[in-house]
Amino acid sequence: MSEPILRCSGLTKKYGNLLALDNLNLDLPKGKIIGLLGPNGSGKTTLIKLLAGLLTPTAGSVTIDGKVPGPETKAYVSYLPERLYFNPAMTVARCVTFFSDFYADFDAAQAETMLRLLAVPPQAKLRTLSKGTREKVQLVLVMARRARLYLLDEPIGGVDPAAREYILNTILQNYRPEASVILSTHLIQDVEKILDEFLFIQNGRIYVHDTVDTVRTQKGMSLDQFFREVFRCFPSC
Repeated sequence: MSEPILRCSGLTKKYGNLLALDNLNLDLPKGKIIGLLGPNGSGKTTLIKLLAGLLTPTAGSVTIDGKVPGPETKAYVSYLPERLYFNPAMTVARCVTFFSDFYADFDAAQAETMLRLLAVPPQAKLRTLSKGTREKVQLVLVMARRARLYLLDEPIGGVDPAAREYILNTILQNYRPEASVILSTHLIQDVEKILDEFLFIQNGRIYVHDTVDTVRTQKGMSLDQFFREVFRCFPSC
């Protein structure tokens, strides 16, 4: 059995007295699309930022393909934050150049082809584009990297159903079978069809880790139905 792409051992994160992640122990396999699913404030973004190397643990450890998140893992981890991180005054072409300069695994030709299909003018400034189109542009850049792990934080939050469909199709069509995707969201019904495995997180703890097929075949329900059943016991939901 191959080594997991992600391993967390006793992973804990506090912000002052607030416990954001509570002693997570987790192994995630290579070559899967995995949903990190939970309500707002459950710990999803904190975990994603720890994996991206933007935060450091309070206790415990985390490794990605055997390495502690940091400069070395940034070379093979592609991260999509919840919010736009480019200067809105930048043009789409400048964003492509930025990724080309910073990431050796970035396929500029692939990104440019995808952007042409979107009919996004290369000289258009980000601030002139709709929110949905900005989200698509940023996702195209992230998915045009030949990464080992893609971290996608709420990629379909705040966009219309048509944009959600495009974003999910882009993920499916552009991630390599040997790579892994961790996709965080609270929109379970929308992402269920592309997931192999899922994690239910609440109060900084993982409550369920299983395959989507297991839920369908053994429990006879959709992932969205199972999520609602599991989280009925949490008043904050």
